[in-house]
Amino acid sequence: MESTLSAGIMMAEALQNQLPGLENMWLWVTFLADPKNLFQFYFPAVYYASRRLGISLFWIAFITEWLNLVFKWFLFGDRPFWWVHESGYSAQTPVQIHQFPSSCETGPGGKSSNFLPSLVWLRSSPWVRVIPGLAYCTFLLAVGLSRVFLLAHFPHQVLAGLLAGVILGWLLSPRVPMERELSFYGLTALTLMLGASLMYWTLFTLGLDLSWSINLASKWCDRPEWVLVDSRPFASLSRDSGSALGLGIALHTPCYAQIRRVHLGNGQKIACFVLAMGLLVFLEWLGHPPQISLFYIFNFLKFTLWPCLVVALVPWMVHTLSAQEAPPIRSS
Repeated sequence: MESTLSAGIMMAEALQNQLPGLENMWLWVTFLADPKNLFQFYFPAVYYASRRLGISLFWIAFITEWLNLVFKWFLFGDRPFWWVHESGYSAQTPVQIHQFPSSCETGPGGKSSNFLPSLVWLRSSPWVRVIPGLAYCTFLLAVGLSRVFLLAHFPHQVLAGLLAGVILGWLLSPRVPMERELSFYGLTALTLMLGASLMYWTLFTLGLDLSWSINLASKWCDRPEWVLVDSRPFASLSRDSGSALGLGIALHTPCYAQIRRVHLGNGQKIACFVLAMGLLVFLEWLGHPPQISLFYIFNFLKFTLWPCLVVALVPWMVHTLSAQEAPPIRSS
């Protein structure tokens, strides 16, 4: 394993030093593949194009992210930006690598979760058949290389994430529930929250320190401000459980009931997406509390609210305003 990890460091060094002009491209690619963007950007974009596909994508997003969180607790994987120091590799072998603001993720290094949304999308979207396969595979390759470039993952972790994305996309896509009782969504959110918490405290009781990755990230990150609180494992848990509950609430609101059978035109769909992005900018502008416990609560509420805005409130507002602006039909 040491030789595999060492080879990963050498690959990252080669990417950083042999291709210095591509730095901005790697940063942009890893931003596009950020799992959080699947909730905040890709979900509304896909939902306004196809309700069924959007809901499927949303379901698969928080289920795969939750599974990724749990798997990483058991895998105890390292990340390159701390392993190169903790292992003594940098002391034995001079290495010219540097970190970026996206490098200092605090979760264990396990399989790369950045591939999960990409491969789920490949399985769930018929639109991918239109996209040239070569271009799509090139994007996935760029995502993997960007993670190695940033020192966020080793190459074998990227390959593991790729394989996990294929398997999860294949298994989950045909089994996505569409419209169920509100209690079903509430129980799903509760299961995600309590299930992960129970596993966490069980491992903690057995003497396993699951905060080890947070400590290492804080220790070896070049800048303290790069260690972001929203990269902590429980941040994704609050996002996943909040999303599950929020989707259920959204599908049972009076606003959604009024527009459920309504077919929105292309202009209305674009207006919905623009309005949703405006609301997202406002939510991001609010920031988050500095205290960890309050941040988790805020994050849960934020992602509970988000599907309510995307699925119910925004389409209802656009449809209502469009109906008011439409000229009355005169009877002959």
